[in-house]
Amino acid sequence: MKVLRHIGSLAFVLGLFVAIFVGMPWHILVADDPIVPLWLRLAVFCLLGGILLVLITVALEQRKAKRPADKSLPAELETRVLLLNSDTVPGRKTREILGLVQGHTVFAIWLGKDLSALIRLILGGELTEYTEMMGNARSTATNRMMAQAAEMGSDAIINVRYMTTSVVGSAAELLVYGTAVKLRK
Repeated sequence: MKVLRHIGSLAFVLGLFVAIFVGMPWHILVADDPIVPLWLRLAVFCLLGGILLVLITVALEQRKAKRPADKSLPAELETRVLLLNSDTVPGRKTREILGLVQGHTVFAIWLGKDLSALIRLILGGELTEYTEMMGNARSTATNRMMAQAAEMGSDAIINVRYMTTSVVGSAAELLVYGTAVKLRK
């Protein structure tokens, strides 16, 4: 699937390059001739076909993955690893510091939700599409961090911090990190 997506991306870029940097100057120089040459038609088909191929492969991958953000941690993991944004656990002493743990994800919403959020941006109000996206990203990143801490045998994660940045367009990167520790009994 990844290979098909890369082929589609390459076809799109090549088609776009030829259509813009060769086709447009050709059209300006030969504006009298209404016939579009085969090489320019092929470039446009590569451009459109590349987009279509990328869209189909991404849709199939998402359908196969069944949105991993919706998966939650097993119940024993949720109760076993405690999350705190303080540097100590009240009433408990730290026995051992295991090290830094982190969870990371990059999320985006599909174009339809992006367009409705744009309209809401103009009219005002909460951008619920982005609120939902960031909530899913936070859950995914936190679950990944907790799984890493559980693999280390951690009882708690202290000094938990979240960071977010915009990657491109409506895609947001979310990083959560903290210190995995073992507690005294």
